[in-house]
Amino acid sequence: MTPDLECVDLIRRFGETTAVDNVSFEVPAGSFFSILGPSGCGKTTIMRMIAGFLDPTSGDIRIKGKSMAGVAPNKRPVNMVFQHLALFPMMNIADNIGYGLRRKGMARAEIARKVDEALERIGLPGIGKRKVDELSGGQKQRVAIARCMVMEPDVLLLDEPLGALDLKLREHMKIELKALQAAFDTTFVYITHDQSEALVMSDQIAVMNKGVFEQVGTARELYYRPESAFVAGFVGDSNRWRGRIERIEGGEMEMRTESGLSMRGALHGRQLSAGDTADIFVRPEAIRVARSETELASFDNRISGTVSSLLFNGAASRVLVQGGDGGEQIEVTLPQSGEYATLSKGDPVHIGWSGEQGNCFPAGAA
Repeated sequence: MTPDLECVDLIRRFGETTAVDNVSFEVPAGSFFSILGPSGCGKTTIMRMIAGFLDPTSGDIRIKGKSMAGVAPNKRPVNMVFQHLALFPMMNIADNIGYGLRRKGMARAEIARKVDEALERIGLPGIGKRKVDELSGGQKQRVAIARCMVMEPDVLLLDEPLGALDLKLREHMKIELKALQAAFDTTFVYITHDQSEALVMSDQIAVMNKGVFEQVGTARELYYRPESAFVAGFVGDSNRWRGRIERIEGGEMEMRTESGLSMRGALHGRQLSAGDTADIFVRPEAIRVARSETELASFDNRISGTVSSLLFNGAASRVLVQGGDGGEQIEVTLPQSGEYATLSKGDPVHIGWSGEQGNCFPAGAA
């Protein structure tokens, strides 16, 4: 089956700077694909090339198998939703949604039918006569998407569309956007620097760094099996240590960190040897906290220390533990059982984790 979108060997240069460096990917029909990366990594440049606002230096973009080379932006079967939604304040909601259909010369009755249908789809029936400034931020977001969807694009491009919303509304809109994508059954290509947005909504995520895709995979694959140090550090939170590998046995290694800590981790197929300098990443939620060391007997890695800081955030509360060796602080997710509700700064604690939970990479690979 032909994918809705294919980008083949895309390169885009601005003078001596290569913003997009030989990127290839495809997006199956009806899927939610996100490009995740820090500011300046090249993700918006890709979006602008797909939309037709920029021409690739080389490479090809195909939509439904047809090359977009030389096709003007207004002739491409794509629509775009920006962070600043660009709704027309002088028009009511129905006129905003029907704007593109009027430009195409569609009959008034057909426009009204399509607008009503779109308002039903976005869960806002009967608001066509209302003004833009009468809507909440989330409602404006849905109207902006409806305005694009009535045009029946093969691909909808979304460039940081939740960036201007407050935190609580942004959390809500993540769920809404995924539901809208399923309701319209349209291919979404989503650009964001917010890992939470990408992880929650996407079928596939491309993590981009310095013009290239470091890894493309599902949220679970990126989170639990990062293929590069950059992905391990960028997606989710991690404790990170650097040290020298002292021993390798099977798929596991033992290293001595720069602060003198002995630590075990898993290679997960990476080519590392004894004597190499490596970075190891361990998620805060992979680390178990205990009052006594005997509770951690089954773990490869065990450290005794004291609580240096409590980071209370409800269900996402964490604690920083200072190891007895005086090394760096270790971030640990607190269990939600309530047994550590009275934990205080300066309290002695023990922490432990399995070597399988540590992802190792050659030092400096991020």
